[in-house]
Amino acid sequence: MIYTVETDTPVATVKAEMEAHAKEHGFGLLNVYEFKKILHDKGFPIEKEISVFELCNPPGAQQALSQIAAISVYLPCRISVYEEEGKTKLSTIGFEEIMSAVNVNEDFKAFMSILFLNLKAVMHSWD
Repeated sequence: MIYTVETDTPVATVKAEMEAHAKEHGFGLLNVYEFKKILHDKGFPIEKEISVFELCNPPGAQQALSQIAAISVYLPCRISVYEEEGKTKLSTIGFEEIMSAVNVNEDFKAFMSILFLNLKAVMHSWD
């Protein structure tokens, strides 16, 4: 249910370029969460640098929320960036599994498949 890709591009480079790469694929950057800092500030430090980028594709959000209000728990789209075993990893929720688990028309499923392909294209920008 989690889709992950890895790259040799350093985490710092991916983070610096995320907004531009997202924009190239129809997404805008809404927010960035730096979990190491957030948890440190709350008294619960972690060692690993983990950043989560919230991305929005307004037409996709409109379609999704018009069809299934409960899908809002998965929005906005998120890409997590972190390092593991010497590789930069990018992870997101596997929307294909979500779409196969809900009862919606095929046109909507096709639309969401294209949206997920675009999100995956952002993640593969550093291949």
